[in-house]
Amino acid sequence: EITTRLVGSEMCIRDRHDRITGGAAEQLRGEKSIMKTKIYGTIGPACCDTEMLVHLFEKGMTGIRINLSHADLEEADAWISGIHSAWSRLHDGTPEILIDLRGPELRIGTLGAERLLKEGDGLSLVADGQNNLFDPTEIPVPGTLLVALAPGQEILLDDGRIALKVEEQFRLRSSVAVECTVVRGGVLKSGKSIAAPGVEIQTPTLTERDYRNLARVKQCRITGVMLPFVRNQEDLKNLKEALINEDAGDIRIFAKIENLQGMEHLGELLPHCDEIVIARGDLGNAMPLAKLPCAQEEIAAQCRKHGRAFMVVTQMLASMEHRAVPTRAEVSDIFRAVQQGAASVMLTGETAAGEYPLEAMEVLVDTVREAEWYLEERR
Repeated sequence: EITTRLVGSEMCIRDRHDRITGGAAEQLRGEKSIMKTKIYGTIGPACCDTEMLVHLFEKGMTGIRINLSHADLEEADAWISGIHSAWSRLHDGTPEILIDLRGPELRIGTLGAERLLKEGDGLSLVADGQNNLFDPTEIPVPGTLLVALAPGQEILLDDGRIALKVEEQFRLRSSVAVECTVVRGGVLKSGKSIAAPGVEIQTPTLTERDYRNLARVKQCRITGVMLPFVRNQEDLKNLKEALINEDAGDIRIFAKIENLQGMEHLGELLPHCDEIVIARGDLGNAMPLAKLPCAQEEIAAQCRKHGRAFMVVTQMLASMEHRAVPTRAEVSDIFRAVQQGAASVMLTGETAAGEYPLEAMEVLVDTVREAEWYLEERR
């Protein structure tokens, strides 16, 4: 009986494979409009050339993100012009351009040069702007973080790639500084993320830089604004008010879930945004990584229940920053996002700074398309 069931299942799988790989599927493959999931890339040095952007749109990219953690919108004028130029060569209308604000996130300040941190090294976290650019042992961070750190606290940098342990606070140049030991080493660059699991720091929703950038969104024809580290509905209301004040109230709001506060208040966020972003980089710093897939499933389920679109982002094809082919786990991750009902998926470093931006985009598009076909066949 068991053998019969197994053989029957195999015949069913073969039948489905024949239908998927047969003429009907080939017809679907020729219809790019069949894709329901939006595909975003992130612009950066690796893909800012207009010809490269044309190729990315040809591969199936439907929109692009500008990360304003490292620059102002005014400095991105050339990129925005290139995006519009590339889009117009292939499509009518306006491309989807999202800006990712700095918001209430914590980031490394300006370093004189990138730093190689080795396990066991000692270093000092100092208030941003007060560090000695030429001292490799001083790392600039927001001053609000320093006063909240206690001995034994874990600090994660660059989406957890680097880990530090707090040893003690001390005074340096009339302000608080923190002595740390490197637990997990790596190369640190300016502007990389900082997370201190379990530590809550009161910061405003929007920075002065954010307000300057929001003043230009209409002029730059931005279609969506991503707000990092959303904690509660007040954060989203503050962003909406700022957009309305700039006569840009129609711009879509993307709420990035990157901390436990955002997860705890997810229900109250849904009515105040257009799309939830499951931003797994910093969200993975806020909890043991073993719990991250559960958190993604929980957020996706809540969004499905309330009819709110959601995006899955971060490290979808991270290995392709330096390799021309993905891992099996990565393509399975993309499939899972589509299976959960993601309205959109996004590449970040893969297109912004990776060695294979076109190949990564092609893998993402092809995997999403295959996932959609397969799931449609199963209905």
